[in-house]
Amino acid sequence: MARFAGSQDLSPRKPATLVTRAGRWLNLGLDLVYPPSCAFCRCPIESRESVLLCPACRAEMMECGRACARCGSTVVSDARVDASHGCPRCKNERLHFHGVVRLGVYQGKLRAAVLRIKKQHERALAIALGEMLAKSNDARWAALQPDAVVPVPMHWTRKIWRGVNSPETIAERLARHLDIPLASHLLARCRRTAPQASLSPSKRTANVRGAFRAARHADLPGARLLLVDDIMTTGATVNEAAKTLTRAGAAFVAVVVPARAEGLA
Repeated sequence: MARFAGSQDLSPRKPATLVTRAGRWLNLGLDLVYPPSCAFCRCPIESRESVLLCPACRAEMMECGRACARCGSTVVSDARVDASHGCPRCKNERLHFHGVVRLGVYQGKLRAAVLRIKKQHERALAIALGEMLAKSNDARWAALQPDAVVPVPMHWTRKIWRGVNSPETIAERLARHLDIPLASHLLARCRRTAPQASLSPSKRTANVRGAFRAARHADLPGARLLLVDDIMTTGATVNEAAKTLTRAGAAFVAVVVPARAEGLA
């Protein structure tokens, strides 16, 4: 029996042939009346079947430079980096997650996109980032062999105020692509914390300490999880969330983010 059978099942269903053909004709008609456009720059794109980002935006948002598999930081080409010891930035850090998969660096268009998806009306852009992140890392997913996807949760009061939690949208697209459960119920934010962006790097770890609670679930012990956030800066938030999941029994937690910020200790 598959793990997390009670989680939200986002597996793509294969419709009947007639329905599939009808859907394709409908999409073609919609493309003629309402040509699809890039979710970031709004310029026309060729097909609704692809990620809703134009080639220019994709190229600028994608990975630039070699990244440390342990913490996701960009490393120089001659630096000694391996999965167990990490790069000069993280080799002496105690990390509760087992690696980072990123789309690119938190700069330029990717930085602007990550800031925009924090708003409710930018859901299409969040979906596009999630799709691109999912489809551009198939080799990594095959190696990681995850059982479920878990978004970093927002405190319920802040979610009511903002109306959206972009990590949930990104996690949903990733779960669909991998055909595995979206296990949002596994992790909750039990304490309202100050926004990490408003704090200095040295205060961020204390700010999120004890901020998460893991649910008791029969499938959690031994599980391999993908923990999704929209941005990783110091890593304090995802490290605390991963610690909560591993203490509850998860065997493996990899962090997945569209953007990894550089230059913060």
